[in-house]
Amino acid sequence: MPTERLINALQSYGVRLADTRAGAPSRRGGAGPSDHKAMTIAGRTVMVPVHTETAFDSPFLIRRPDADGVSEIEHEGVVIGRATFPGKPRFYALSTFDGVPYSQIAVLHGRDVLATTVLQTCIRYASRTKTCQFCSIGQSLAAGRTIAHKTPEQLAEVARAAVLLDGVKHMVMTTGTPNATDRGAAVLCESAFAVKAAVDLPIQAQCEPPDDDRWFARMKASGIDALGMHLEAVTPEVRARIMPGKASVPLERYHDAFAAAVPVFGRGQVSTYILAGLGDTPEAILAMAERLIGIGVYPFVVPFVPISGTPLESHPAPRPDFMHAILQPLAAMLVRAGLQSTDIKAGCGRCGACSALSTYERAGAAA
Repeated sequence: MPTERLINALQSYGVRLADTRAGAPSRRGGAGPSDHKAMTIAGRTVMVPVHTETAFDSPFLIRRPDADGVSEIEHEGVVIGRATFPGKPRFYALSTFDGVPYSQIAVLHGRDVLATTVLQTCIRYASRTKTCQFCSIGQSLAAGRTIAHKTPEQLAEVARAAVLLDGVKHMVMTTGTPNATDRGAAVLCESAFAVKAAVDLPIQAQCEPPDDDRWFARMKASGIDALGMHLEAVTPEVRARIMPGKASVPLERYHDAFAAAVPVFGRGQVSTYILAGLGDTPEAILAMAERLIGIGVYPFVVPFVPISGTPLESHPAPRPDFMHAILQPLAAMLVRAGLQSTDIKAGCGRCGACSALSTYERAGAAA
């Protein structure tokens, strides 16, 4: 099985683990990727669901690692590949000067990405009529695995340690939406400024489009290298059903914001996260992707993962063939446009661990 198809299948079905203790700890709840575990397959570190309903019944099993740390991947009893697990990062053993464990400030995603949710709260999360139905941002906070607001000083301290101790290469800063004006841009600016003063680390910030396009220049000046403004769903009907509060920011505002942000950050340095499997057809996702690529925005399409404890916990994950029908032509579009994940300075698109898209890109470029 080609690597891109194998990773696609594992991310769609999830896996059962013979040894849940192997590698770095898996994550439950919180901002994504949640209910996943990092594993390296054919040189690609990816996030694969392990705590979802789909994963519990997955036809894929990963065996206990051997003496060299290598695990066999089985599909219904037949060995089809091998995987290794990134180890627990060393910075997790430390605490901040004010006594907060580093792992409650930021976590390792994939192999070399530091990720944090600066504000672990959102103006829409408490209302089931407004919240995004897939969101679990409050779960890790309620469980005591994180804190509500990471200060700039805490973020700078942890980022410096993650670079020095674990070789982290870039950082993702996301946030719950604190208001209906700057929508988190201000807190991301002060956070990025502090981190860049402490360590030279490329940063992607993620928030909803702020109400004033002047925030993009401010974000760039604060040290933010790349920007993510996430659509999640691409048609008004699905947006209204799945994320009724966020859908109040119309698609055209996103497109206007993308057009304003690309000249500031550069072509390919603005991206959007699209969750396939929420109800949008492959045709609708590809049509949106074509429009975004024309603007210079990287459309990072990932399979929807139903997270336990959310209203969509029993929603089916997209099947591998559904994802293949999107990722293969999308990768070809990106290669033709010269808009590839390897050129992104920081963030989810560069990491690529939550989707097989970058693996499809490489296969398409080689072909």
